[in-house]
Amino acid sequence: SLPWTGLWVASSAMSAPAAAAPEHFLPRARHAAGAPMIHCVLHDPSDSVAVVVVENVKAGMQLTGLILDEDRTIELPCAQDIPIGHKVALRGLKAGDTVIKYGQDIGRMVADAGQGEHVHVHNLKTKRW
Repeated sequence: SLPWTGLWVASSAMSAPAAAAPEHFLPRARHAAGAPMIHCVLHDPSDSVAVVVVENVKAGMQLTGLILDEDRTIELPCAQDIPIGHKVALRGLKAGDTVIKYGQDIGRMVADAGQGEHVHVHNLKTKRW
């Protein structure tokens, strides 16, 4: 697994080409130090959201997400300001869609969210009640 401290990641495995990644996962350019800054994390490339792990994520930024299960990164545009600990949509989500985080069903969308938009209690509800 990757040794990382929350902001910078270094791994030779990340420089290997990605195998059959969904088209919304784009290769990420390297930081001058050789490793990208990590803005969000996810476990599985089939996750529909990632968790923001840094402060000051703002609309218009290019975000780098770390796929923990595959030791590689993805890139996605950020469409809204997103607080640390909240989720970012990795693809467009419609009301009624099931949301997958860390490979687990965490609820159902109650309002639409486009790729790069904020996902939290205002547009995501548990299926428990």
